[in-house]
Amino acid sequence: EVQLVESGGGLVQPGGSLRLSCAASGFTFSTYAMIWVRQAPGKGLEWVSCISPGGGGGMISYADSVKGRFTISRDNAKNTAYLQMNSLKPEDTAVYLCAAEYGVYDVQPRKYTYWGQGTQVTVSS
Repeated sequence: EVQLVESGGGLVQPGGSLRLSCAASGFTFSTYAMIWVRQAPGKGLEWVSCISPGGGGGMISYADSVKGRFTISRDNAKNTAYLQMNSLKPEDTAVYLCAAEYGVYDVQPRKYTYWGQGTQVTVSS
C-alpha cells in the first residue's frame, strides 16, 4: 500500500523556519518525482516545489513565491522528501501536502497520483 505521511508543521513566527518531511512507503521512492503543494484557507492548491526522481543533480523547481526561501530535497535511503522553509511569512500559512508520481517531473499537481494528508503550517506573531 502506497503511503505518504507529512510531518514537521506547526506554529512559527514570521521570519522563522520549519522543515517538513514526507515519509514514503509502498513504492520504489527513488523512481518517483516528488512535489510539495499548499492550500491556504479558502484557496485552491498552489504548487510550491518539485524534485525529479533519482539522486543528487536532478531537476528542481520552485514557485516564485518561495524561491530563495524554501529548499526541497530527498533522501532515497530514508524514502523521505523534505521541504526546508526559511524566512517564513504570514502568507505561507497553509496546509502543506506532498505527492508522488512515477518517473514524471512536472510542476502540475494534477499529474501526481499519490498524496499525503498534509501538515498545517501557521505563520503568525
